[in-house]
Amino acid sequence: MRVGELRPNQLLHTYGVGAVADLPNLSVVLMGLEFWDEASARVLTEDRLLAAVRRKLGPQVETLRTPPYTPEDAADPFGEWTRVGVPVAAFPRYLRCTDLRCNRLASIDSRLFELVPSAFSPDRVRYVHNCRGTGGRRPTAVPARFVLACTQGGHLDDFPWTYFAHRGASPETGDHTLQLVERGTGGEAANVFAVCSCGARRSMAEAIGLAGERNLPACRGRHPHLGTFEPCGLPTRTLALGATNGWFAMQMRVFSLPKGEDDLAQLVTDHWDVLDLVAHLDQVAAKSLLPKLGVWPELHVHGVDAVWRAVRRHADHGGDRRDDADELDLAGPEWSAFTHDDDVELPDFTTRRVGVPRGERSWLERVTLVPRLREVGALYGFTRIDAPEWDVLSTDDSRRARLSRDAPTWVPCAEMRGEGIFLKFKEDRLAEWEQRAEVREREKILREAHDEWRSARGLEAGHWPGIRYLMLHTFAHTLIREFSLESGYSATGIAERVYARAAEPMAGVLLYTAAPDSEGTLGGLVSLGHPDRLGPLIRQALDAARLCSSDPLCSEHDPRHHGSLYGAACHACLFAAETSCERGNHYLDRALVTDTVTGGQYGFFR
Repeated sequence: MRVGELRPNQLLHTYGVGAVADLPNLSVVLMGLEFWDEASARVLTEDRLLAAVRRKLGPQVETLRTPPYTPEDAADPFGEWTRVGVPVAAFPRYLRCTDLRCNRLASIDSRLFELVPSAFSPDRVRYVHNCRGTGGRRPTAVPARFVLACTQGGHLDDFPWTYFAHRGASPETGDHTLQLVERGTGGEAANVFAVCSCGARRSMAEAIGLAGERNLPACRGRHPHLGTFEPCGLPTRTLALGATNGWFAMQMRVFSLPKGEDDLAQLVTDHWDVLDLVAHLDQVAAKSLLPKLGVWPELHVHGVDAVWRAVRRHADHGGDRRDDADELDLAGPEWSAFTHDDDVELPDFTTRRVGVPRGERSWLERVTLVPRLREVGALYGFTRIDAPEWDVLSTDDSRRARLSRDAPTWVPCAEMRGEGIFLKFKEDRLAEWEQRAEVREREKILREAHDEWRSARGLEAGHWPGIRYLMLHTFAHTLIREFSLESGYSATGIAERVYARAAEPMAGVLLYTAAPDSEGTLGGLVSLGHPDRLGPLIRQALDAARLCSSDPLCSEHDPRHHGSLYGAACHACLFAAETSCERGNHYLDRALVTDTVTGGQYGFFR
């Protein structure tokens, strides 16, 4: 039975495996991969991403797949297409009657609530309570507002209402009907009470914060998306249903890069795992077998003869040899592709080098327009309460929750297309800036805050991204805001990729859009990359960064005193949407880009 709709990319960012989706009348948890209809999930080819996922989850991972989907048939609301999708289960299991004269709180398993389906309008699927008879005006039963979670392993559980209301004591025999009663209009926890018919009563304020650590039971190690329990025993924490820290995605994202000199060579490289089977056959046998392969629909427009010649050329050049040491270097190959001297014209990757604005030639070495690009993201786990490390390749996986009961043979992914602008900084100018005494002093302050932040969360030391990264990351955020005003895209629709390494070296940013359909490739962003438009936009962005509406508080922010991972940055000036920032609004500092009201001599653009 259909209960709602989600976009494919939401299954990576917001509502992936193990996440709780808050629908109009229901709350559901997305089930593990063994519950998905694998046959209806399309396979996506992206070798670099698959290799990186295998390094994380093991060599048994065979494929990347999109969510199960069958085209909708509006003429048949009861057809097979209505039974294909991402499986969910009701969670939390406790519901509350919305009739204020009732407020009954009970589990779905008590059978006090009845599920009312709606084949034509999935958003109307709901549970009802029969407290007012069996007529059509039965009140809706909504999910209880609170659940339990712990910081390790992604455990999530129903709130122990009976245990909490009776203060941990076993209730005596007799009737123990629960109610969830709200007093006042504020909706805060202190005004919400768990009430039992025996007279036991307790405010939800006693389940929040330090009081909650004393009053709540230890974690049972429950995985509702897998239907399993595992040993845990850690302290639990009360979460409000729908809280933003209830689920954090652990994902990898890569761009599809050129592997051949033309479209056919690219396709042969993409599907070499299959085409390798015919590469060593004689010509007659190979040509008869090619049209029977599963990948032939993508190749047939080129003809059997041309495909066979491309297969032989690829085999003669060594086939699909990859250096295992580079499989997890997601940024290196992308940097090489964006900085290549020749323009590229492929369906999934098109680049066009243009001139550098005259006023920016002292620090900007290259501007590359990217009219077409393809981004593929894969979900390989998730955490709760605390977000995972943003540096995927060095992330400690001890807190990662599993996507399936057993080691997965595939992981869900989403494919998006878009456009972008790549800016390469001059290495000598940036290296000189990094060595300035003032910059080194600022880096010391930010590095100390970084170490304090990791220590407070029990994380191992290190993983400092470097002062170069902070400056480039901040510069990208200033441009996102300015580009959104001119391109026609919202600020949430523009994402960043920062390339910052001193050893390679790398110094550049890519600002791009990505959407599941053609909306990401309308040309509004690429049009801003021409010299006559890009120069003024950069200068306007830097001027806007000099002053924040929260100054002087923003500029005077000392990250060491607050245990934060950013300096002069806040929601009023730099913070961007989760879909835009690759670091969750960490490692930002306006003072590294330009002068602020507090002075300082370490801005790159002074």
